[in-house]
Amino acid sequence: MAQLQVQLNRLTLRNPIMVASGTFGYAREMAAFVDFSKLGGIVPKTVTGEPRIGNPPPRTVETTSGMLNSIGLDNDGIDTFIEKHVPYFAGLNTSLIANIAGRTVADFASMAGKLANLEGIAALELNISCPNVSGGVDFGTNPESARDVVKAVREACPFPVIAKLTPNVTDITKIAAAAAEGGADAVSCVNTFQGMAIDWRKRKPILGNILGGLSGPAIKPLALRCVYQVAKAVEIPVIGIGGIATIDDVLEFLVAGASAVQIGTANFYNPGVSVKLVEQLNEALDAEGCKSVTEIIGTAQQ
Repeated sequence: MAQLQVQLNRLTLRNPIMVASGTFGYAREMAAFVDFSKLGGIVPKTVTGEPRIGNPPPRTVETTSGMLNSIGLDNDGIDTFIEKHVPYFAGLNTSLIANIAGRTVADFASMAGKLANLEGIAALELNISCPNVSGGVDFGTNPESARDVVKAVREACPFPVIAKLTPNVTDITKIAAAAAEGGADAVSCVNTFQGMAIDWRKRKPILGNILGGLSGPAIKPLALRCVYQVAKAVEIPVIGIGGIATIDDVLEFLVAGASAVQIGTANFYNPGVSVKLVEQLNEALDAEGCKSVTEIIGTAQQ
């Protein structure tokens, strides 16, 4: 069988298949469907410094080949996360990448400091790209802000740092380069695309927050483009996210330049898909005669 281990600078994953933040809860919810030890890593839902009740309902709506969500980072805050969830993660035998979001650079650094010496955390993913909260994309749309957040977190904790990027920018490579300058070990590409849905009969938007983030198969070609461009623009590893549901999707992102991928919306309708993709990745690499998954990463030719 092919070697599936991948190295994202200071972060080592047993295989490149992870689950994306906001689609897997805090893992407990998925225990009946997933053998966590077979995954490369788990990214639980975003945690903020203080508890948040999130956005008003409705919070989700199905779209053609996708889903709009406007959850608004509903969570119980960093202290509850540390008390109730981190001890559980420590026993799952997989890499936990905690996902944090703040309103200021100081917020990010403060949360990173609280997590700094805890067992069970393998890395931090910085949500500088949520389109569903006020100010949520500010850090991810400005190169200087992205660099400053990454640098502050890097100085506040010893964990590998991953910056999760927004596609809602003119040139995502500039944000990726700034994150790399700040000391990011890797970047995740991409968070959701901002969109909306309207009930024309009622003459009003469907989502309670009006705008939401589009995910699912509909965004895959766009996310794949972002990964390809970012992988060519920066030296740090790229994690691909966006509409990944099949083994062909996984392989396309790897060939485009991703060193790992995160499965998102597919978890909602097929909770066990991530583990199945690990098995299929082994089969696909064996069929290609690859001894390691690294042999296909970034092999797309012009």
